[in-house]
Amino acid sequence: MKIRPEVRPFLFASLLSGLAVYGVAILSGTSNILSFFLGLLVGGVMAGYMVFFFRDPDVIVPTEPGIILAAANGNLAKVTEVYEKDYLKQDTIRISIFLSLFDVHVNRFPIGGYSTFMGYFPGKRLFTFDEKSSDVNQHNAILVKNEDTSCLIRQIVGPVCRRVVYWPRSDKMTVAEQGGRFGMMKFGSRLDMYFPKDDIKMVAKIGDQVTAGETVIARLVRKGK
Repeated sequence: MKIRPEVRPFLFASLLSGLAVYGVAILSGTSNILSFFLGLLVGGVMAGYMVFFFRDPDVIVPTEPGIILAAANGNLAKVTEVYEKDYLKQDTIRISIFLSLFDVHVNRFPIGGYSTFMGYFPGKRLFTFDEKSSDVNQHNAILVKNEDTSCLIRQIVGPVCRRVVYWPRSDKMTVAEQGGRFGMMKFGSRLDMYFPKDDIKMVAKIGDQVTAGETVIARLVRKGK
């Protein structure tokens, strides 16, 4: 199992937390042995969760043509028809995936093509089940295009999530490999994918648990056929 290197500062914070618990226990008159085990318990549990959270398992990326993959692990919670006014500027299908604190948080491209980082946008921290969070919460925006369709991806910050990360170069267009890693959402959040309404047909259903880069959630509509 691969672990993201970004875990390092969180492991250090876990160590400091364990030491702080140990110090407080000693100052409160607790025995050295019990204080040591309390510090070890707190630091160990925190460190263990951080390693678990920053796991980055390999996936088997399907190679079937014309498929759309999940971009995040979690619960496929909403499929909504909306007008996307900022980039696609047309009627779209918005697919929303909610990530719990126990899901893998590495994100993967739902389609292949060329990826452009549109920027990080400051905003609110509404709970991500709130419909308004798609528009007003802090988020990264990534636009992926190929000859068949386009996809706007929003990595959306919630009350718990502290940061969303995009790994490819943000100053230029880069090649996007379907199922390839492109970023991470730290500590629970929401990911939205927007596709032109007439370009795709949903396969996955609301309530499905999906895996980034592996679960087929939709298929391209072959125009003219």
